[in-house]
Amino acid sequence: MIDKKIGFIGAGNMGSAILKGIVESKTVAKENIFVYDVSPAIREKMQEYGVRVVADNETLGSLSDVVILAVKPQYMKETLASAGNALEGKCVISIAAGLSSEKLRGMIGGKVRLLRTMPNTPAMVYAGAFALCNDSDLTEEEKQMAQQLFAPLGIVEWVPEHLIDAVCGVSGSGPAYVAMFMEAMADGGVREGLPRATAYQLAAQTVMGTAKWYLESGTHPGVMKDMVTSPAGTTIAGCAALEKNGLRNAVIEAVHAGTIRSKELGD
Repeated sequence: MIDKKIGFIGAGNMGSAILKGIVESKTVAKENIFVYDVSPAIREKMQEYGVRVVADNETLGSLSDVVILAVKPQYMKETLASAGNALEGKCVISIAAGLSSEKLRGMIGGKVRLLRTMPNTPAMVYAGAFALCNDSDLTEEEKQMAQQLFAPLGIVEWVPEHLIDAVCGVSGSGPAYVAMFMEAMADGGVREGLPRATAYQLAAQTVMGTAKWYLESGTHPGVMKDMVTSPAGTTIAGCAALEKNGLRNAVIEAVHAGTIRSKELGD
């Protein structure tokens, strides 16, 4: 268990997912977790988790050893201004897309040790992907603490900050791409006569199972595809249709667009 007081500034979808995971995994004691969100409804919901909901961001900063910034990038400047100098000397972890460490430091009152991260929404079901910047100025002990915080919620990868926008394009935005692919697979099944609920279950299990297959075996995705693809069979016919309609290029362009947009948010 981490013997630190952890504060959450913001507890929307992503912030609450991380907070819930920390509480349920007992990584941090409930009484050592502080939360403030501008939404009264979210503050009320957080009380159900047994954590300590405080009156404002300045109070949260003063009570916490580690502060997790879980607000949207467009609200970050105003949010940090409301914390005053309460973050001085603290370990601060940001999950906001697009905002570089340099920009965040310019918004924070006082000197802090800062870690920029990029999580994704499957953290809500303990299957998230977290990228943490290894060129942060956190102490080694604090980096180990960050690893311990996020590990119960999925996988943790360390990358240099200049690659974090690419992470946003791949795993940050990726759940939406995968959901669209699942929906399209289910639509295809419905077109061929499957009941909608059955089509969704088959598509979802196929996506999850294939991802688990890769993660547990390390088999190259190309080899995985070849293992399913028999000569003149149904799968190669489907693969040919995907290639004809530009699946690979569409996905590559989606990742590129997400990466560019992440950089734009930082500007």
